[in-house]
Amino acid sequence: MDREEEDPRNGHGHGPIPTKKPRLLPDIRQEFAHHLPGIARINNGSFGCCPESVLAAQRSWQLRFLRQPDHFYFNALRPALLRSRALIKDLVNADHIDEISLLDNATTAAAVVLHHIGRSFSSGLFRKDDTVLIFHCAFQAVKKSIQAYVARAGGSVVEIHLPFPVHSPQQIVSELRKGLERAKANGGSSSSSRIRLAIIDHITSMPSVLMPVRELVRVCREEGVDQVFVDAAHALGTVPVDVKEIGADFYVSNLHKWFFCPPSVAFFYCRKSALTSQIHHPVVTHEYGNGLPLESSWIGTRDYSSQLLVPSAVEFVNRFEGGIEGIMKRNHEGVVQMGKMLAESWGTILGSPPHMCASMIMVALPSKLGINSDDDASRLRSHLRASYGVEVPIYYQAPRETDGAAGPRDKDGLITGYARISHQVYNTVADYHKFRDAVNQLVENGKVCRLLLTE
Repeated sequence: MDREEEDPRNGHGHGPIPTKKPRLLPDIRQEFAHHLPGIARINNGSFGCCPESVLAAQRSWQLRFLRQPDHFYFNALRPALLRSRALIKDLVNADHIDEISLLDNATTAAAVVLHHIGRSFSSGLFRKDDTVLIFHCAFQAVKKSIQAYVARAGGSVVEIHLPFPVHSPQQIVSELRKGLERAKANGGSSSSSRIRLAIIDHITSMPSVLMPVRELVRVCREEGVDQVFVDAAHALGTVPVDVKEIGADFYVSNLHKWFFCPPSVAFFYCRKSALTSQIHHPVVTHEYGNGLPLESSWIGTRDYSSQLLVPSAVEFVNRFEGGIEGIMKRNHEGVVQMGKMLAESWGTILGSPPHMCASMIMVALPSKLGINSDDDASRLRSHLRASYGVEVPIYYQAPRETDGAAGPRDKDGLITGYARISHQVYNTVADYHKFRDAVNQLVENGKVCRLLLTE
């Protein structure tokens, strides 16, 4: 990140005052010229984006492998992976480079952690009434991993409800405390049952909410939870990440969602402990037993280029004013501004206060659209993409009686549908206007979700 150099001679007659070095800002249109024109791409959260300069670096790495694979594997791959891990270590404030592994994605990290927990149940180290704690809105792949590795081995699972729409971080902390009490009671009369693992999102996927992760981890520690895994698939590039301050045992974040790497790469932090040697990659190779960073560095012949591009991604973000911190700030401000604009146009609300979102925010859709199921949400999403050129996820929030209230309403009825909009450096105001106008047209035409079935 370029900064104006401070010169102690300034003002003391010992030489000219240096001028600020010109910043070579990226040409956004050229960097993302491969995006299909005419599409309002306001769903960076699902698949991320990769600028042309990073893609060019990827092609270079791929060619280096193809030209001489033996030399690449024996001489180039390991040092390049080490450089990527070292940069990530500094970005997230880990103590040791051996705490950082590079994996394909957050789903792989969940498999690593839950396979480890499942082995403890299968071996008898954990009791059958011991528990894994998770929020109900956790990513489906994580829930499936719990079924595959933990439930099948006899472990119990307690789900915590995430209040939504959400009004304050304290609501979430309160629900966690209730879930911990239920989990402790899970063993019935057994006083020796334990909560072996808590899985906490840093930023939930659907509905998208920025969680009070540090406080949630602290509460888990206070209540004696053995280990905490933070699934932060959307975090790096949208919020500051300090793994020591967060205090979890395991933490994963994708680099291809918000940190401009191509699919697919994630960093996985595993805090140094006596258990480190027991954590293994689910793909077993000749590196098995040499520690997760080495096990992850070679899982057979494949394209490792995504994992080698962290230096190129860092170089890209540092071309922006303020570097990644500046990008995060502008994306947050942009998504809040656009979310408010949409809610005002549609006469609806935001799903959370601005301080509980990062670069994504939930915006309530007009109740007149008639989103009454997950299928309705899926049909509307497909219709917006196919007929209006708008890429945006749609979420169905089932009515839930809470404290006697049926939920938020607009002038036409109960709100049950939300859009999750993203903001990334390539987005323009026109993208959100296109979405706004599409929804307004559907409402004006009386087009409700059940009618989309006939198209």
